[in-house]
Amino acid sequence: MKYTETNKRAWENAFDNRKEGFGDENHTRLNTEHLPFFCDEMKTELKKLDFGSGAVAQFCCNNGRELLSIMGLNGVERGVGFDIAENIIQQARETAEKAGIKNCEFLACNILEIPDKYHGQFDVVMLTIGAICWFKDLTELFGVVSKCLKPSGKVIMHEIHPFEFMLPYPDEDGFDPNSPNKITHSYFRNDPWITDTMTYMSEGEKTSAFTSFSHTMGSIVNALVANDLLVTLLNEYEHSVSGNTDVYDGKGIPLSYILVAEKK
Repeated sequence: MKYTETNKRAWENAFDNRKEGFGDENHTRLNTEHLPFFCDEMKTELKKLDFGSGAVAQFCCNNGRELLSIMGLNGVERGVGFDIAENIIQQARETAEKAGIKNCEFLACNILEIPDKYHGQFDVVMLTIGAICWFKDLTELFGVVSKCLKPSGKVIMHEIHPFEFMLPYPDEDGFDPNSPNKITHSYFRNDPWITDTMTYMSEGEKTSAFTSFSHTMGSIVNALVANDLLVTLLNEYEHSVSGNTDVYDGKGIPLSYILVAEKK
């Protein structure tokens, strides 16, 4: 079975066993806050973007909370969210309905198989925390991004820094609280990461296997360039966005980044 198929099953199982109330009140924040679910740095970069005709897509949109957040941003007229998990996409649709947001649709599909009718449709494609790790071949992923963008369209990414994957998480054997910056994994790791839990969603309930991949910064940039996506911004930060490595915050270690690239 392909890793995309097992990941779909694992995500849907994790959502079926989600924490009580997970995502149920997202519509409240959408109606009372400006750009909820984004950090200050991402808010700043989103406000700088030229949204062109106003069509925005989010790949790996999860329960839609981030895409729905930017529907109120000046210049944004239409949103489409794509995610592989059908039950998570259903919560996104329900959140949009509760929040009264009508200019946003959600489609459950394999990101690498987004239908042709969405090609050339978007001024901006957004990828956020923990998205690109689900793809073994980033050139293939950014090929789909490029196909979906209009000429001069932009991709904005807010992601876990590749350096973070070198560090042991607090629940790993190699973690030492007295040496939190100890490196235990290779930056150039090719083997996939296999786990059977998604703790932020289901409090450690075991699922079928999640398969993810780490990528170097070079491989990320090269995959963008290979698809005529030229980097116009790359900001790196010393705070974690994964929820797993807060212990490393502020210690001079790159833990997250925001990248913008433009389709030429």
